[in-house]
Amino acid sequence: MSAIDFSDPATVAFLTDALTAAGVEGLEISLPGGQLRIVMSGEGGARIGIEEATLRAPGPAPVVVKATMAGHFCAEHPAAPAVPGNLPRSVSAADIIGFVRVGHVLLPLRAGRSGVLMRLLAAPGALVSFGDPLFEIELPS
Repeated sequence: MSAIDFSDPATVAFLTDALTAAGVEGLEISLPGGQLRIVMSGEGGARIGIEEATLRAPGPAPVVVKATMAGHFCAEHPAAPAVPGNLPRSVSAADIIGFVRVGHVLLPLRAGRSGVLMRLLAAPGALVSFGDPLFEIELPS
């Protein structure tokens, strides 16, 4: 059996149509060469994200901070002034690096490891599920 080419627009369109017909809300496929995520939205179709794997320098693998529950992702406290371009930045294990908002409740997300907060993996304000990747922290070598 040959591997499916998830970078092919026809394949992605077929998957999107099949998900819509089946009433599925989303699909995520992770392979060594990259990741494909299709999230169905009621207004105007699907959001499709394709991320190719990038080569890294040797060293410890980055730590991914994941959502601890479903809710809306906040990269900063909603009352804090917006600070554009604050990545990469150093963080300690106890630092609060973001929040998951459920109604009026904010659940803080701690770094859990000291290192450099390199990437934001979810869009601020996005609805996230338990276990969704939100941040990537590069550990010191």
